[in-house]
Amino acid sequence: MRERKSARLLVVSPAGRILLFRFSHDQGALRGTSYWATPGGALEDGETFEAAARRELHEETGIEILSVGLPVGYRDFPMCMPDGERVEAREQYFCVRAQSENLNRSRWTAQEVEVIRDHHWWTVSELQSTEERVWPERLLDMLHEAGVITGDPLAKQSTVR
Repeated sequence: MRERKSARLLVVSPAGRILLFRFSHDQGALRGTSYWATPGGALEDGETFEAAARRELHEETGIEILSVGLPVGYRDFPMCMPDGERVEAREQYFCVRAQSENLNRSRWTAQEVEVIRDHHWWTVSELQSTEERVWPERLLDMLHEAGVITGDPLAKQSTVR
């Protein structure tokens, strides 16, 4: 199985909301699936996880930063790509603070335009109570471990720092 390395981003707004994109697949191997996920994507040839995180952040949101810092989370799992290929996904997560909740989609790829249907800046309470599928499944734990959420990430009294 091919290894697919990806950089993913936990983007936090000034109001303490977390950016997620809604992905909906109308065709291919993932037809009929829908979920919310963090911005990010695969590393290009010769690219580091950090460089990919900065590039993906800029391409998908318009946000430009000099550094993403150290990874705050990791995921390794088998994944089915939209074309049906099975890969071993290796993801690193980086936490960044946005200056606003405005996004620029002008650099999206054709595939992103096709499958990303919406975005939402989620509050902690929305993430705690949603019945929607959200990736990564440990998002609240990652935000807590990164110091973004204080208190128990699954408790209603959790707050954003």
